Amino acid sequence: MIKTIQKYSTTNTLVIFGILLGALFGIYFPELALEQKVIGTAFVYFLKMLVVPLVFSSIFVAILGLGSIEHLKRMGAKTIGLYILTTALAVLTAIAAMNIFSIGEHVSKVGLAFAKASSIAPFSFESMILSFIPTNIFHALSSGAMMQIIVFAILFGVASLYLSKTQQAPLVNLFTAVSEAMLKMAEWVILLTPLGVFSLISYVIAEQGIEVVFGLYKYILVVIGVILFHALITLPAILRLFTKGSPYKYLSAVREAPIMAFSTASSAATLPVSMRVVEEIGGVDKKNASFVLPLGATVSMDGTAAYLSVAVLYIANLAGVTLSFGDQVLLGVTVVALSVGVAALPSASLVMMVVILNQIGLPVEYMALIVAVDRILDMCRTSLNVTSDLIVTKIIDEFEKKRN
Repeated sequence: MIKTIQKYSTTNTLVIFGILLGALFGIYFPELALEQKVIGTAFVYFLKMLVVPLVFSSIFVAILGLGSIEHLKRMGAKTIGLYILTTALAVLTAIAAMNIFSIGEHVSKVGLAFAKASSIAPFSFESMILSFIPTNIFHALSSGAMMQIIVFAILFGVASLYLSKTQQAPLVNLFTAVSEAMLKMAEWVILLTPLGVFSLISYVIAEQGIEVVFGLYKYILVVIGVILFHALITLPAILRLFTKGSPYKYLSAVREAPIMAFSTASSAATLPVSMRVVEEIGGVDKKNASFVLPLGATVSMDGTAAYLSVAVLYIANLAGVTLSFGDQVLLGVTVVALSVGVAALPSASLVMMVVILNQIGLPVEYMALIVAVDRILDMCRTSLNVTSDLIVTKIIDEFEKKRN
């Protein structure tokens, strides 16, 4: 255990150096930083390579490990309930912050910079629900459709609970071995984290330009302030409310995962790291982590929900539109509901922002003013998404251990 902690501490130190050096490299050597993007991209690809087999095998083994449908219902209800709670609190924090600071002065319409806006189909809850059901599981596996994979894995696991023990045994052995192999590969990829982070950060800085950050500093500060408040105040308070452990000690122990999420801007790519650190460092039972974390990587989007709330209210201010209290409540409910449908991929929230703006009648064109810094803020909000997953996983783990 001590050796494991030392290993992650060393990696964390190198990752911090990677972030700092990457930022400086992107500022002073932008051309080189743009050319070396392949290193960071390869690092993210290695992580994503593990996600599909890891999610499928982990959820299947976790469900069989629960032993009964009743246990699955109870644990699933608690998990979804906590994820909705944390997302709702993130949205509430964001709306409160925007009402307090009220940033965004009215400006005239700008040119449409988000080319995909006009081609997005109208949103409906019916289409969202149907999109969760895989019509071809092999296509879902090959395309990495996470929600479809999770739905099939849950149904496959539930169906396997009705099999005899002799029929279950080979399936459990197979998928347990697959899960362990994926986690071992994840351990190897983690060793590349400092280099991958250096490459990704330097590329983002070189591509976006540091002057863009200064131009939207008020907007950026509010978004980051909301994210930090939720990560350092709200989530630890929730963990403390439901458990007796020290929330900051736990978050410090598993900080490798939020750091990884910050660099990759992908909850899915971070999943192998999250599962490894919560089990090895966070003291979470593997069976609980295998069920809660893959689900959270898809449906838990605290950072995305908070960001969308700030961005939409900011755009409303830019457009000179005043949203009433009722409008803001409706916005909050909409964001919480839609956050489940956000893919665990970089910048997917831009698509959801277009949907929300169209729903409440705000001009999509104003997105052009904030798209420039989306990648940087995407890294921050993804880190919060993963932090929320880690908190909920710890709470569920404590519930299950108390029950047993």
